[in-house]
Amino acid sequence: MSLTLLLGIGIIVTIIFHFIGKYAGATKFVWIALILIWAGVISIATNEIKPKGYDEIKKMKGKYPDTDKLIDEAMPEVSLYELIEIKNSYLENKKKK
Repeated sequence: MSLTLLLGIGIIVTIIFHFIGKYAGATKFVWIALILIWAGVISIATNEIKPKGYDEIKKMKGKYPDTDKLIDEAMPEVSLYELIEIKNSYLENKKKK
């Protein structure tokens, strides 16, 4: 999935929860919860991966040029979102063969 699609889904869900909060009369509570959820998701997506993730990247490196390009762009500190992009590229190239 692309980052734009994920952000679009997040915005749509935020709008839906806003109207649910308005209907229920809990707009402030809903917005506080939404802010905490967005902060948590962004924090998790931008965190550096664990050492096991770097081992997975080493296994994928050198097999497909598209994947290698993503790996080179992401290094030296790879975030969780970048790892997901790398894995998706690797799996797409693997399916083509």
